Amino acid sequence: MKTLLVLLGPTGVGKTEWSIRVAEELGCSIISADSRQIYNGMTIGTAAPNKNQLERVKHYFVGKLNPQDYYSASEFEDEVLLLLAELHTRHNTVVMTGGSMMYIDAVCKGIDDIPTIDDNLRRDLQELYQKEGIDPIRSQLKLLDPEFYDEVDLKNPKRVIHALEICLMAGKPYSSLRTSIKKERPFKIVKVGFNRDRNELYNRINLRVDQMIKDGLEEEARGFYPMRHLNSLNTVGYKELFNYFDGKCSIEFAIDKIKQHSRNYARKQLSWFRRDKNIYWINLSEPKDGVIQKIINLL
Repeated sequence: MKTLLVLLGPTGVGKTEWSIRVAEELGCSIISADSRQIYNGMTIGTAAPNKNQLERVKHYFVGKLNPQDYYSASEFEDEVLLLLAELHTRHNTVVMTGGSMMYIDAVCKGIDDIPTIDDNLRRDLQELYQKEGIDPIRSQLKLLDPEFYDEVDLKNPKRVIHALEICLMAGKPYSSLRTSIKKERPFKIVKVGFNRDRNELYNRINLRVDQMIKDGLEEEARGFYPMRHLNSLNTVGYKELFNYFDGKCSIEFAIDKIKQHSRNYARKQLSWFRRDKNIYWINLSEPKDGVIQKIINLL
């Protein structure tokens, strides 16, 4: 049976290199399930696969979009399913790797059918957000869908705006469209989670941020500074440096915040993934002999 092998885990755990090793062993391609690596040019800040890694194994959905492009988990679901239908004609197993929880769930479980958002509506809400901030959008969402308003992260503009878009487009509450019914897939899904002991994981995250700075993250972020209002740039590593560029903090403070927010994100990822009882976990802090064979044995 055709199989999708999902290799997931928190930021900084080592997914990229291990996924490449597994894909090399299987002779297959890699689908990236990372909602930020999908944008072109955000290479250092998202720890995207480097040139050598991309040459070792064919990757999809890395550097595919411009930061100005709107993209959703629903679109990712549709595009990945089409790609898998083609890749599975050549490979019995395809690897998908990443840490973007919604992207992974979209492919494995499915996203509820929601209306396509009109470009004019999307532009109008973005203009409102730019002029008046998130408060008037929150107020509209509270009026149109109080149930979703009570559970959404009100500090996440993307989620709030998207929910209001759907309410206005569908003419009904977003919460009424969410069925949470798992969709059947025409392929087997095997999920493997990578983790490390907490202190080791946090140390790796801190060291990786230091390496990003050495590799030119500040210069990369300066290039995106004029686009700092975009949702794609509301990303750990960039938003902290934007505050530094605005004179709100020192470079040292910004770097410390990047490390802190990256560790916080790792905790959030692990909390999300641990709800899924179908994930087979591998602790990379333990002896790594036989890791690839353990994964292959699950197929």
